[in-house]
Amino acid sequence: MTHESLLTRDWDRIVARLGGREGLERSARRHGAFKQARAIKNAVDMLRLVLAYCLGEQGLRLTATWAASMGVADISAPGLLYRLRASGDWLSWLIGRTLRSGAPAASRGRLIRVIDGTSVPKMGRGAKRRNALWRVHGAFDLPAERFSFFALTDEREGETLDRIPVVKGEIRIADRAYLQPDRIAKVLAAGGDVVVRGKWKGARWRDEKGGAVDLIGELGGAGSGRLDRPIWIACKGGGLLALRLIALRKPAKAAAAARRKARRDAQREGYTVSKATLKAADWLIVVTSLSMKEFSAADVLALYRLRWRIELAFKRLKSLIGLNGPPAYDERSARPYILAHLLMILLLEPLLDELEDSPPALAAA
Repeated sequence: MTHESLLTRDWDRIVARLGGREGLERSARRHGAFKQARAIKNAVDMLRLVLAYCLGEQGLRLTATWAASMGVADISAPGLLYRLRASGDWLSWLIGRTLRSGAPAASRGRLIRVIDGTSVPKMGRGAKRRNALWRVHGAFDLPAERFSFFALTDEREGETLDRIPVVKGEIRIADRAYLQPDRIAKVLAAGGDVVVRGKWKGARWRDEKGGAVDLIGELGGAGSGRLDRPIWIACKGGGLLALRLIALRKPAKAAAAARRKARRDAQREGYTVSKATLKAADWLIVVTSLSMKEFSAADVLALYRLRWRIELAFKRLKSLIGLNGPPAYDERSARPYILAHLLMILLLEPLLDELEDSPPALAAA
């Protein structure tokens, strides 16, 4: 399905999901995206025009020509750019509305939320030299298999575990970049639980009295190849966060690959990899707030393995939508461009089964 076919064949369905013609008219006026009918007759045509530019590859001038030929609007390329820059807040509101309408209830069982982010580069040589990028923060809910949260920032804002509002009772799963004790504490205080990948140097490991824990020694003493014990992590404010540490020795092939990666990373950064790092590479380390009585170590590790679902979702949907770096230097243009892609991701999710076959790994999960 091409972007243009989506804008024609399924357009009425998209309009209905976004609140209908009257709802779009009200929200566009409220957020300053559409003020009065001139070159563009109504908010529905305004949205169609913005999406046609953002999701296509024609540029401003050809999109304006397309709009005239389709009877959508008789507008110049500068006029289209002006409308695009005015649409950011409206697109952001439409994303929030779409997310709220598909939010799953957490009343039956536990809601599982996988947290991660993806990024696209900013335009221009200067941005490339600075490694400047746009960062998309997301939450992917299971078993609904749907994104439930998006936030857009630039490279100055990193990945944070508590950015996404907590649904009481949820189990929040995240990779090692989110091993942030103070932010984990906020998730727990809001009524959530966590399963987060650990790294041996990524936290100040403590015992119940605040004494340092030799994590490498603990791993070396786990003759069974599995470790499951209470652990405390020192927070920035000086307090201790009580969690549970689970570690599993990796299969030989996976461990060897992890050690090779550790050596390559050290060589690239210009330092000598330590023996402790190589020993830790043999292990999958996870911290969780889930109790031993309710969740066995195998249960927790099985939960963590669900993390790949958001990676697959990002790759699959970015491929489907074609989200690349926005063709604009100005944030006023770049932000609506990315938001339009995120909105289309949400609108397309219910149609994925019609658009492509699920990969075998997803079908068998």
